[in-house]
Amino acid sequence: MMQDDALRTRFFLGSNSPVGFVGRFDRLYDPLDGWRAFLIKGGPGTGKSSLMKGIAKSVGDTGIPFELVHCSSDPNSLDGVIFPSLKCCLLDATAPHVVEPKFPGACETIVNLGDHWDHAFLHKHYKEIIATSQACSVLHERATRFLAAAGSLQTDTYRFALECTDTAKISRYASRLARRELGPASDQMGKESIRLLSAITPLGPIFFEETIEKLCPRLFVIQDEHGACSRFLLAQLRSYALAAGHDIVSCFCSMSPHDKLDHVLIPSLGLGFVTSNSWHEPHLTPYRRIHLQRFTDTERLRLKRQRISFNRRAVRELIGEASSRMLEAKAIHDELEAFYIHAMDFKAVQQRQADLAKRILSGS
Repeated sequence: MMQDDALRTRFFLGSNSPVGFVGRFDRLYDPLDGWRAFLIKGGPGTGKSSLMKGIAKSVGDTGIPFELVHCSSDPNSLDGVIFPSLKCCLLDATAPHVVEPKFPGACETIVNLGDHWDHAFLHKHYKEIIATSQACSVLHERATRFLAAAGSLQTDTYRFALECTDTAKISRYASRLARRELGPASDQMGKESIRLLSAITPLGPIFFEETIEKLCPRLFVIQDEHGACSRFLLAQLRSYALAAGHDIVSCFCSMSPHDKLDHVLIPSLGLGFVTSNSWHEPHLTPYRRIHLQRFTDTERLRLKRQRISFNRRAVRELIGEASSRMLEAKAIHDELEAFYIHAMDFKAVQQRQADLAKRILSGS
């Protein structure tokens, strides 16, 4: 644990989804804005997550805030650490979220933990390593099939709800809300960071609602179980916020991580627009709660209640099965890690960690 929890926020940058693992590491750092990225390479169990946790603690102990990016396949592990004020990040750049340098040395530095393992030992056990890795992949593929089925049913419900949604009325409401809360258009567009606040994990869905509380004490909570109204409203508010020159954090849905917004956070205003439903219900006191029935033809939607109810139950069971397969995969992955743990020189990794922390703090 870090000494000062107030310095730390938590996100995901990737998730298991209906189309397999989807990562949003593509929008994490901006080389043209002077960012540095340390891309960590190495096998499972080589200490990538421990190295990042150690650096986060060393840098955090100096009072510098940071973001922890958790792994959706093992929430106790990290996929990255971000130091926004230093314009610097560390990333696990291995599969399934491979990141390669675009401007080697000028922006990215490769940190190869493979420099510190026993090649002869790993090659000696190549058959077991390959078999274990393949068994893990099979279970992740099964989890994806369950999520694909769940996603199909969620889309079915979304389409029903969209047919009953007055999008023109939402647009008028979004315009009024933006004028009051976000201000007029600016000469300079705001910048957008992409994050996920929730993910499907081996432990089931996880939602980092404490991150919302730290960044945005003033909340508009959008109550929407089906996703049609909130998706449209948040897309509008995102556009208004960027046009008003505000830097925002757009948090996408883990089941649709490229096109469905769940939350829009504006830390500079301490303002957040957050979707609440049975998958992620913030237990926070809202400044205002937005009930979207006023934009919905509830009588028409009620005609589909049996099918929507069936979809909801089936989706919950399917996601539960996906999480179970992911939990099985994690147990096998732990067996895979054991080979690499045995092969690693962790004293050398600890020295690498200390050297990297110094580089990050010095800006070198």
